[in-house]
Amino acid sequence: MAHSVITVERIRKTYGSTVAVDEVSFDVHEGEIFGLIGPNGAGKTTTMECVEGIRQPDRGTISVLGLDPFRDVYQLQERIGVQLQQAHLQKRIKVWEAVHLWASLYQKPVSDGDRLLEQLGLTDKRNAWFMTLSGGQQQRLFIALALVNDPQVVFLDELTTGLDPQARRAIWELVRGIRARGKTVFMTTHLMEEAERLCDRVAIIEHGRIIDVDTPQRLVARHCPGRTVLLETQAPEAEARFHALSNVDEVVRADTHFTVRGHGDGFVTDVIQCLAEHQIRVSDFRTELPTLEDVFLKLTGHSIRD
Repeated sequence: MAHSVITVERIRKTYGSTVAVDEVSFDVHEGEIFGLIGPNGAGKTTTMECVEGIRQPDRGTISVLGLDPFRDVYQLQERIGVQLQQAHLQKRIKVWEAVHLWASLYQKPVSDGDRLLEQLGLTDKRNAWFMTLSGGQQQRLFIALALVNDPQVVFLDELTTGLDPQARRAIWELVRGIRARGKTVFMTTHLMEEAERLCDRVAIIEHGRIIDVDTPQRLVARHCPGRTVLLETQAPEAEARFHALSNVDEVVRADTHFTVRGHGDGFVTDVIQCLAEHQIRVSDFRTELPTLEDVFLKLTGHSIRD
């Protein structure tokens, strides 16, 4: 049984008549990357800020490392690291100054901060002003500040929003590195690919409510078990052969292009065997597997980008 370092039970947070978080419950296990995923405005940041102790929920209970984020706030601050969604620094603070300042707040040696700058690829920027850093460099600095107190749990809120694909993938590697150092990561994101690539488990949140919690793979298997094969062939008998397969749900033909949809773990293998048995030559063959984006669409009825 995995040990939970964060336990959230039935928390609710309202702002006037607006319900931001509605009876939310989940656990975060030790040593995992746990993602709270959903569109902007779904309640991700409010939930995370309640767990961090920044916002007090109207009701419900929260435990982080066995501590109450509000009653034990000072004890908890020594053991967690936080990167806020709207994080910013003074324009003319230098990279080394920011890291040394954060280290001093936790009474950590400045050498720890310097080592983090080296590990995060910022050594050559240590004398640069914050205002001159690129988006990816700024996010790497915020990761350094979140890690400077050697926390057990790290909170990352929409870490890669606005970054280009290259910078985003570099940040992903850094997050994996945090877990490799034995830390637990609790992150929010509205990027489904990011959640699939990084998270051991995810909780899907929509309109302040948790819809489902599991590994990305099990969520896809549970809610979107269908598979799709796209192929091109000029064989006249191909359509009938595909229809004859027991696990085929639909065959769509457009001239020589076929879209074959089916179900079951052996579906793709069965299509390949069908092609081989009947010596059907293909000039193109691709498979399409469902993603977390498809799961979200299935569960909510709309795309994450709507």
